Amino acid sequence: MHALVERIKQKDIRGLAKAITLVENDHEDKLELLSDVFALKKNAIYIGLTGSPGAGKSSLVNRLISHIRSEGKTVAVIAVDPTSPFSGGALLGDRVRMNEHFTDDGVFIRSMATRGSLGGLARATKDAVRICDAFGFDVVIVETVGVGQSELDIMKIVDTTAVVLTPNSGDVLQIFKAGIMEIADLFVINKADLHGVGKLKALLRELVMMTMTEHHQTAIVKTVSTENKGIDELWEKMKAHRDYLYATSEGKVKRTEQKQLEVYELIREEIWRDVKTFIETRNDLPAIDPDDDPYQLAKTWLQKWKLEGGTKHE
Repeated sequence: MHALVERIKQKDIRGLAKAITLVENDHEDKLELLSDVFALKKNAIYIGLTGSPGAGKSSLVNRLISHIRSEGKTVAVIAVDPTSPFSGGALLGDRVRMNEHFTDDGVFIRSMATRGSLGGLARATKDAVRICDAFGFDVVIVETVGVGQSELDIMKIVDTTAVVLTPNSGDVLQIFKAGIMEIADLFVINKADLHGVGKLKALLRELVMMTMTEHHQTAIVKTVSTENKGIDELWEKMKAHRDYLYATSEGKVKRTEQKQLEVYELIREEIWRDVKTFIETRNDLPAIDPDDDPYQLAKTWLQKWKLEGGTKHE
């Protein structure tokens, strides 16, 4: 068993942080660590919050943490931020809106950089969520950078996806076009003290009617995070949706699809690592010319990798 896993079993918070750093940096021991971590799975509640910048996601998460802690549950937050072009780290890494929880032993907050990930979520985010689960946190919250269609990746990680909207922002039209309606398990109208709440809720109801199933209808919750309003209802709706997932065949189908996507992703990742190593360690491959046909070059190099058995041939 990986040494860090023993530290995680002993609830060593530094061991937890180090394990996340190891997977985030794509260390060669990553797969061994994660395989051992998976065996420690404790079935935490996985929640995702997504939505446009300025919707108040961080303030909402801050209030949600306080409410969950009032029930005696522990919380881990993985906040996915834009990547700094200089350091490669998370630009908003200090998460200033959540600083009141930094001294709480029952709360763990970790910022992770997207690092150019197409889905807005680094591959390591999923691994970090699983490590936090193994550590023993009751709830793991993923708060995303919120950039539109790329947030679809959140559905591959969490049980319940909450899409945060604000009145008169035009978010609904963008969400409808991006297809995020299909992944929303819950809509949160934050800043519900602003004008336009009724119109937004009516529009959401119409959209929900288009996607509801026989057993489940997407909930709509109004909150004012700055005044701590609606947080209790939000948490209850999140728990109710998670219970629904684990009590119905629909939930089993969703979890099976998530696992299949993860396996495919891991296979793609390992194949790409092998191909990249093969290409970079060969001396007989011609240098790339700006006028080269990229399609033919990719086909040629891939065929060569297949014929020679990848890096294991070396």
